[in-house]
Amino acid sequence: MTTKSRCICSGFLCSIGNIVNGEEKERSMKYRMKHAPMGWNSYDYYDTTVTERKVRANADYMVAHLKPYGWEYIVVDIQWYAKNTGSQREKYQYIPFGEVSMDEYGRLLPCTDRFPSAKDGVGFRALADYVHGLGLKFGIHIMRGIPREAAHRHLPILGSDALASDIADPSSICKWNPDMYGIRMGEPGAQEYYDSIVALYAQWGVDFIKCDDICNTNLYVEHPYSAAHEIEMLQHAIEKCGRDIVLSLSPGPALIEKAWHYETYANMWRITDDFWDTWELLYDMFRRCELWQNHVGCGSFPDCDMLPVGRLGKGFGQERQTNFTRDEQKTMMTLWCMFGSPLMIGGELTKLDDWTRFLLTRQELLQMLDADYVGRQVARDLRHAVWSCVNEKKGERYLALFNFMEQPAQCEAALPETEAFADMCGQPGTIRARELWDGTELIVHNDCLSDEIPAHGVHVFRIDKK
Repeated sequence: MTTKSRCICSGFLCSIGNIVNGEEKERSMKYRMKHAPMGWNSYDYYDTTVTERKVRANADYMVAHLKPYGWEYIVVDIQWYAKNTGSQREKYQYIPFGEVSMDEYGRLLPCTDRFPSAKDGVGFRALADYVHGLGLKFGIHIMRGIPREAAHRHLPILGSDALASDIADPSSICKWNPDMYGIRMGEPGAQEYYDSIVALYAQWGVDFIKCDDICNTNLYVEHPYSAAHEIEMLQHAIEKCGRDIVLSLSPGPALIEKAWHYETYANMWRITDDFWDTWELLYDMFRRCELWQNHVGCGSFPDCDMLPVGRLGKGFGQERQTNFTRDEQKTMMTLWCMFGSPLMIGGELTKLDDWTRFLLTRQELLQMLDADYVGRQVARDLRHAVWSCVNEKKGERYLALFNFMEQPAQCEAALPETEAFADMCGQPGTIRARELWDGTELIVHNDCLSDEIPAHGVHVFRIDKK
């Protein structure tokens, strides 16, 4: 086999440089975890309305039921700083020019109406301490740039003589959220502003930053990567803060021609726009994973987006159970794991049923998020797809058969035509296949793995030779 580990750096912190158009770009140091992040994010269930009490409840659930399987991040998503969130949901997701909590240096603070432990300037420190006390990690969502209110009030930038109005770029805005202006490239005070907010987050104990309106600035059709300089400033600020912080970029779709830049300055980047629970979006993820499969490695994880499982949508005014069938959920989990995507649960943890908890705790699938496991698409057409995943260090080999049809269908893979399994074929012995979801064992005849797969479903096998 020629498959090798996705991890190309033995340390957790590694210097990266790139030669682009004959010139070496500025080098960066970034946090290089060997395992794709796994956790919970508040957005799919709460939208903008999550409260401290609910965050703590989800953290309590995670440590009780999911932490032994590798789940560890608790992430507070969008507008934790905004007041009256959700109060005009029939008209606005994000209230235009709404009131926000902010310090004298234009740094956003948690709204104490929803996060009471943040009072007296404590910020998220108390909540992060609670999460850390459970043995978990704490994360927050931010929008790129600087609050418009800070620019309008000409607030000073901590560590600089510049004002917020000097670095704010009124021509750089988000298409769907009204809170921020982009930051001008190279302007005195620009890097200092990012340094100041990340230093604050480090003081709070933040382990994960999800930055939005930055992976693809899709308002600007002619320049969808217009915030590249802000990605770099954010990463440089993280390097200075003295804390290991995961940097996740949204929204997608990420630009494949900018893969080198994402890999240099970020840990996660969304390869899709918001992913929700429809078969059409799940089907399209096979195309996206094929495109990005060669860019997964230590500290660099193309992100398939959150897992819309369990109870969803309360903050959107439409609380419901996921629309995915159970087989579609297995397909999603299998693809995400074999590809090596981060996993962020979108559903409310305290309302998970037994089957969804079963879905999220299949250890043999979850271990594929380690960079020693290398996933590759073997075949794909309109009817089916085949993926392999191999760990050469452990000698483990897996093969998944996905059925795209609206009814059960026979799917197969010829092992001699699949590089990762070719050395098993044509030799004495029996090739056995054990299915990971239900434990069924098959004997592989004539070096061809074949099975009937449910509609929109998957069977994923560990392949061994006896």
